[in-house]
Parts: sequence; C-alpha cells; structure tokens
Amino acid sequence: MRASTYKTYLVILLMTVLAFNYVDRLALGLVLQGIKTDLHLTDTELGVLSGIAFALFYSVMGLPIARWADRGNRVTIIALTTAVWSVMVALCGVAMSFVQLMAIRIGVGVGEAGCLPPANSLIAEYFSRAERPRATAIYLQGTNVSLILAYFVAGWLSQFYGWRVMFMLISLPGFALAVVVVLTIREPRRAKSRIDKEDKCPSADPLTDNIPSPVQSNLKDTLVILWANVTFRHLLYALSVFYFFAYGILQWQPAFFVRSFGLETGELGTWFASIYGVGGILGTYWGGALACRYAPNNERAQLRAMAVVNAVFNGAVWSLIYFTQNQYLAFALMGLSTMGGAAINGPLYATIQTLVPAHMRAVSIALILLFANLIGMGLGPLAVGVLSDVLHPLFRQESLRYALLALCPGYLWTSWHLWQASKSVIRDLEIVKDNIPDAPRANASGETCVTS
Repeated sequence: MRASTYKTYLVILLMTVLAFNYVDRLALGLVLQGIKTDLHLTDTELGVLSGIAFALFYSVMGLPIARWADRGNRVTIIALTTAVWSVMVALCGVAMSFVQLMAIRIGVGVGEAGCLPPANSLIAEYFSRAERPRATAIYLQGTNVSLILAYFVAGWLSQFYGWRVMFMLISLPGFALAVVVVLTIREPRRAKSRIDKEDKCPSADPLTDNIPSPVQSNLKDTLVILWANVTFRHLLYALSVFYFFAYGILQWQPAFFVRSFGLETGELGTWFASIYGVGGILGTYWGGALACRYAPNNERAQLRAMAVVNAVFNGAVWSLIYFTQNQYLAFALMGLSTMGGAAINGPLYATIQTLVPAHMRAVSIALILLFANLIGMGLGPLAVGVLSDVLHPLFRQESLRYALLALCPGYLWTSWHLWQASKSVIRDLEIVKDNIPDAPRANASGETCVTS
C-alpha cells in the first residue's frame, strides 16, 4: 500500500472506531424512558447512569491508559479497549437492575477511555505539523458520524426490537473493528529496531516528525512539564470552559424544543441528526482544510481564528436561537452555529499534539479530557437545571429558554483563553523543539529510520 493511501486509510479507520465509540452514549439518552419503565428506576438513578457513572471513570481512567499509550503499543491499546467497550455495551442489554447497569456503564467508560488519546498520538506521528489540522479534523468526524448512527440507526433499532436488543446490535461493529485495527495498523515504534542506521530518511522538523524515545519521564514529571507550558494551560482552560457551556446547553436542547415548540421526539431526533451530523461533518472538515491551506505551521494565526470563530458562532449565533419564536428559524440558526463552531475542532487538537513532546501526546489529551469531561458532563447540565428552576417563578414554561440563553455568553470565556494561547504559542513551540532529542522519524512509507 502506498504511503499516502495508508495514511488516509489509518485516519478513516480510526475515525470509524471513534464513531462507534460514541454511539452508545447517545443511544442511551434515546432509551432512558424504556430503561426507567423496565427496571423501575427514578430520574435520579437515570441521571447517575447517563452522567457521573460513565463520566467519572471515563475521565479518570484516561490518564493511566494514556500513560501506557505514551510508552507502549498504541495499536494494541486501541484494539483491546475497543473490544472491552464492545463487550460492556452488549452487556447493557442483559442488565436486570440499577446496580448491574451502573457497573456495566462504568466498564463502558473504562473501555472507551482508550480511544481518543492513543489515536491522536498515532495521527500526530504519521502526519507532519502542516498536515495535522486536516488529518485531525477528519478523525474527529467520528463524533459527527456517531450522531447520525445514534439518532437514526439506534433509534429505529430500539423502536422495532427494544432497548436490550439495540445495545447488543450496536456493540457488534466494535468487535470487528478491534480485529481490523490489530491486523492492518502499524505501530511505528516497533519498526525502530528493524531499521538500519544507514537508511535514508527524508528531511523533517524534529518538532513534528519524531518518534518518542523509549526513555520516559514519570507521570509527575510529565504533569509538571505540561503545567509549565503556558499555551497548554490556556488550552486546557479553554476546553474545560467550553465543555461546561456546551454540555449544559446541548443536554437540555431537546427539552427546550419540546417545551417551547411542542415537538415530538421522533421529529426532533430527525432534525438533530441532520443538523449536528451533517453540519458537524462539514464544519469540522472545512476548519481543518482551511487551517492547512491558509495557516500551515502557523499556530498563532490558527488560535486567533479559532477565538473569533468560537465567539461568533458558538456565542452570538447560538444566542439568537433563544430569541426566536419560529422553530424553523431556530433550526436554521442551529445549523449555522454547528457548522461554524465545529470548524475549531481539528486545528485545536492538532495544536495540542504539536505543542507537547511526542512522548506526552496521549497524556496531554487525557489530562484535558479529565478536566473537560468532569466539569462539562458533571456540572454543565446541572447548572442549567438549577438556573431554570430559579427562573421558573418569573418565566414559567419559558424558564429553560432563558437559562440556556444565559449560558451562551460563556463561550466568550473560551475565546479569551484561545486568544491568550496565541500570544505564547510560538515561544512554547520553540521550547518544545529545543528540548526534543535526536530520535527516529517516520519516513514517507510510515516506517521509521534512525538519525544520527
């Protein structure tokens, strides 16, 4: 297989794994009422199942798994954890009590924690600094594809066969994907011992195309190094703040349309699948493509563009949704906001991977997800619910509308951190570059050679 073809295949396969990695989380939201009826659960118990039971272990387990990924075989980790969450998702269909289902959801969270960090690390190794925004954007399309799969496929499977069979069926692709990953993806680190030192390597920037040294710092030293990176700190803050407002708004968005516009869940699911799926796919791709075309190797320009785009589309345009009384205008604004807001995904994660030493790439993503998911999943939806209750005596049925509107300006906080990160990114990139030792690099075929 040609090098360019293999790299394309790598990203598409990892994107597919990511898509199915997300499907069960969205599918769970569709079948909460059925689970409540069958298992005689309360809304509080449903909240535990769909929130903290998953988020806590998903976030916390991401660090040790990422630490393993920065030292070991990332292909094995992705395949193994994919098989684990596939088993756990299938077991959701046989749970007979709240305790059983909670334990299974914890297992799902542990398994799914092994997807994003090692995959981002692999992509950063196979693609140059200039190529990463586009490659990462394509990979992150998996989250958008999962929206379509969950709302359409899982929704219909649940309607025809019930939630138990639905969970069993959506777990099956994961087993096949785990096998395909093991058989067809190469771990570049394994090639180091097989490459002769006289092999000819293409010229490359050690900041972008190195393969990590087998000598690894301990976790404490890794965290100290990452924390000392001013740009990384701002990006961690930016994503944590973003997740808080995004999860708070998106978790309550369906309830807003049901309460304010009287929509049924079937119609609403179709609209959401189209808006979030298609709009997210287009926006994520265009964001990565534009960054590669107009600002390659220029993370400062990319971060400033992200700050502006986030403020306009996630802040201003999203706010307009809650001023309109027309559902179709609201859906149109959602589509515009989703497409524009998704454009920051690829360049943002690509910048993080370029910004940190190669042997810390997986941990850097896991650390960000630890804070972002705990803050976002844990506190965002709760904040909206509390605010809606506080506003209910004043706005009655429309209290949720104004609670959601109140959160929209919070996206400006995210943009502030992105802009601040742009001020320090060049300096921090130089620091990383200066501290990277000579190391094997990936050549055009995806294999490695050793430089002297």
